[in-house]
Amino acid sequence: MKDAQPDNPLHGITLEMIMNALVAFYGWPELGRQIEIRCFNHEPSVASSLKFLRRTPWARQQVESLYIATVRRSDNEKGRDSK
Repeated sequence: MKDAQPDNPLHGITLEMIMNALVAFYGWPELGRQIEIRCFNHEPSVASSLKFLRRTPWARQQVESLYIATVRRSDNEKGRDSK
């Protein structure tokens, strides 16, 4: 049986991919304003953030939610630009 997840927008996307995309899109200062956690605001790095997020479900949920919203917003903007 296949583990198909057609309704899961994060299927096949690692937490590291999510963090790299968010840092590239927002930068650390804005990411720290969007989600107020210490690893985004004090000496931020992807490595320290991944370590924290893997142990902290509530923070990981916020990061994943921001990523989904960002991707959807970006997709909507691309759709408007092509019209």
